[in-house]
Amino acid sequence: CNTPSSSTEESKPLLGEMSAPEGNKMGAAPCRRALLHCNGMRYKLLQEGDIQVCVIRHPRTFLSKILTSKFLRRWEPHHLTLADNSVASATPTGYMENSISYSAIEDVQLLSWENAPKYCLQLTIPGGTVLLQAANSYLRDQWFHSLQWKKKIYKYKKVLSNPSRWEVVLKEIRTLVDMALTSPLQDDSIHQAPLEIVSKLLSENNNLTTQDHESIIVAIAPLLENNHPPPDLCEFFCKHCRERPRSMVVIEVFTPVVQRILKHNMDFGKCPRLRLFTQEYILALNELNAGMEVVKKFIHSMHGPTGQCPHPRVLPNLVAVCLAAIYSCYEEFINSRDNSPSLKEIRNGCQQQCDRKPNLPLRLLHTSPDLVSQEATLTESRLKPVIVTSNEIHVEVERNNTANQKMTANVGNDSEPNLIDCLMVSPTCSTMSIELSAQADRILGCYVEILKMLSDYDDWRPALASLLQPIPFPKEALAHEKFTKELKYVIQRFAEDPRQEVHSCLLSVRAGKDGWFQLYSPGGVACDDDGELFASMVHILMGSCYKTKKFLLSLAENKLGPCMLLALRGNQTMVEILCLMLEYNIIDNNDTQLQIISTLESTDVGKRMYEQLCDRQRELKELQRKGGPTRLTLPSKSTDADLARLLSSGSFGNLENLSLAFTNVTSACAEHLIKLPSLKQLNLWSTQFGDAGLRLLSEHLTMLQVLNLCETPVTDAGLLALSSMKSLCSLNMNSTKLSADTYEDLKAKLPNLKEVDVRYTEAW
Repeated sequence: CNTPSSSTEESKPLLGEMSAPEGNKMGAAPCRRALLHCNGMRYKLLQEGDIQVCVIRHPRTFLSKILTSKFLRRWEPHHLTLADNSVASATPTGYMENSISYSAIEDVQLLSWENAPKYCLQLTIPGGTVLLQAANSYLRDQWFHSLQWKKKIYKYKKVLSNPSRWEVVLKEIRTLVDMALTSPLQDDSIHQAPLEIVSKLLSENNNLTTQDHESIIVAIAPLLENNHPPPDLCEFFCKHCRERPRSMVVIEVFTPVVQRILKHNMDFGKCPRLRLFTQEYILALNELNAGMEVVKKFIHSMHGPTGQCPHPRVLPNLVAVCLAAIYSCYEEFINSRDNSPSLKEIRNGCQQQCDRKPNLPLRLLHTSPDLVSQEATLTESRLKPVIVTSNEIHVEVERNNTANQKMTANVGNDSEPNLIDCLMVSPTCSTMSIELSAQADRILGCYVEILKMLSDYDDWRPALASLLQPIPFPKEALAHEKFTKELKYVIQRFAEDPRQEVHSCLLSVRAGKDGWFQLYSPGGVACDDDGELFASMVHILMGSCYKTKKFLLSLAENKLGPCMLLALRGNQTMVEILCLMLEYNIIDNNDTQLQIISTLESTDVGKRMYEQLCDRQRELKELQRKGGPTRLTLPSKSTDADLARLLSSGSFGNLENLSLAFTNVTSACAEHLIKLPSLKQLNLWSTQFGDAGLRLLSEHLTMLQVLNLCETPVTDAGLLALSSMKSLCSLNMNSTKLSADTYEDLKAKLPNLKEVDVRYTEAW
C-alpha cells in the first residue's frame, strides 16, 4: 500500500460568516487536517480466519538446520483469532499450542523465496519465525494489515495507559490518528479504536489543563468528521462546552461533529450522551456574543438553502434534543413530586400540609407515571398557602375558603383527572406559579426559540406538528406561564397552515386525550388571550374536513360559552359555528337555542347569517317536501354550483336515486346531498368527490344503501367513515386508494354489505 505524504488544508468557517470570539488564547489555532488516503486496495479488518501455519525455530545445531530446511517443513491448518492482546488458535495444538502475544512479535512483513509456497507472511518472534500462508494474495495482504493494526493498537494502549509527559502523549495521539487515517483497512473500529483509547486516557486523567484539553481535541478532530464520539468522549466534550463555550474548538471542531450526529443518528435512546453533547453544544453557541443569531445560522445550515431539507433525520433529532432540554429545566421539580401537591390536590385545593407524604430521595430522570396522591383530607378551617421548594424551582399554591367550599362536591371522585383537566384550574380556586433558576430559564428560552425556528420552515412543519401532537412536555412545563406563552407562536403557525396534515395535529392524538386545541382554548391552562387563537384554530379546522356533527358536538359540550362570547364580539367564525349548531340540531335544550339566537341577533354579522340560516331552513323544508322525481341524473361536466341550483328549484322529497357520474362535483356538494331525506342510491363514479365529503355523508345519510365511488380520489381516511353507514348493501371502491386493512375493517363493521367491488386496489 503506497501512502502519500500528509498535507494540511485550512478549514473554512463552519457557520457561515460567524467569526471567532475575541480573546481566544489557544496555544495553536484549531485546524482540520486533510484526511490521508492510502492508494490501492482496501481491506476489511480481520478478526478471525483459516490459514496455514508453520513455525521455524532458530537453528542451533547442524541437525536442527536439516530439520528446518524447506524440504522438511510441516504446515498446519489453524483457525486463528486476532484478539486484543494476542493471536490464538481455535485448536491450541501443534505450532499454536500457546497464543502469541503482540508484545512478543518483533516484526511483521511479507515474505517470498524462490521455489517456495506463495502468499506467505512472516512474524518474527524471540527464538524463531512464524510463517502464515494464505490462499491468495488478497487474503495475505488482509492478514498482513490486520496483524500490523492489532500490534500497533496494542502498543498505543500500553503507552497511553501510563502517561508521563503530556507533550509526548500529544505526539503519540497525533501519530495514532495519522495511522488510522492512512490505514488501508476499512472498518468502523479503525477510527473508533483511537477514539476509545483517547476517551479512556481523558477519563483517567482529570488534572489536565484547558490547553491540554483543546490540544487533544484538535488532534483527534479528523477522526470525528466521519465517526460519532464514544460516550466517555461525549462527556468530555460536554464539559468543555460548559466550561469554555467561547472557545474556537466549539466552533471549528464540534460543529461538523454535531452536524453529523443530527444528520445520521437514528435513535438517541441508544446513545443518550450524543444527545446531551448536542444539547450542550447548542447552549455554547447561545453563549456567544451574537447569541440566538448564531443558533439560527446553525439551524439554517442543518436545513440547507433549498425549500426541502435533504436530511430526513435532522428534524426528529433536533426535536428530541429540544424536548430533553426543556424536560431538564423542570427536572428538579419533577424529582420532588413525591413531596409536592399532586395535580388532583391542586385542583381540589383541599389537602393540608401535614398530610404530605414524607420526603423521598430524588429519582433519576425518567418518564415513569406520576404517583397518584392519597385521598385528600378536608378541613373547614382556612388553609395556609402551601410552598414547595427545590434547588431551582419555587412553586406556590394559594388556596382560600371559597375554593374549599366549591370543591367539596368532588371529594367522592377518586379517579385521577387527565393531564390538561388537572391544569384547568380557575384563578379563583388556586394560583400556580413556577419560577426557574437563571440557568434553567436561559435553557428554556433557547430551546423554545429553536422550536419556533423549526416551525418557520414549511417543509418541516408537518413532521413537527406530528411530533408535538401528543404534547410531549411535562405537566410542570404546561403549568408554566412563560413556557406556554412562548410556545403559543408554534401553535399559531400550525393554526395558520392550510395543510390538513399540519392543522389536524392541533386535535388530540386519540379519543379521550386532550390536544393543543383544548390546551389553548378559553378555560385551558395555556390560554392567555380572549380566544383569538381559539377562533383561529376553529376557523382552520372548519375550513378543512372538520365541519362535521362530531366536531360541532364537542364544541357544544365543552366550548359553547367561549363560542357565544366570541360571537357576541363579532367573530365571524364563531357566528358560523353557532348557525351550524342550529342547522344540524346539535343543541337540544330550547333555552340554549334561544340564547344562541339572541347572541346571533346582537351583531350585524350574526343577524345577517341567522337570516341566511332561516332562508336555508325554508328552502330545506321546501326541498324535503314530498314530491318530485325518484331518479335523477346530472349531465356530465356538471359542477357543484349546477347541483345546488338544481336542488333549489323545487321539491325532491321523493328522490331515491341520484347519479352524478362523470361530473365535476367535489366534496363541497356533500352539504347539498345531506339534505335529501329519501336518498338511497348515490353514484359518484369518476368525480372529484373526496374524503371530506365522505365524512359528511356518513354522519347524515345513514339510510344510504348503494354507493358508487369508482375512480374517485377517496383514501382510507374517508373510507373508514363509511363504517357508520350500517344500511349499505352495495359499495363500489374500484380504482380507489383502498388498502387491504381498511377493506377488512369495513367488511367487519357493515353487516348488510353484500356487493363489493375492490378491483384495481390494494385489497384486490
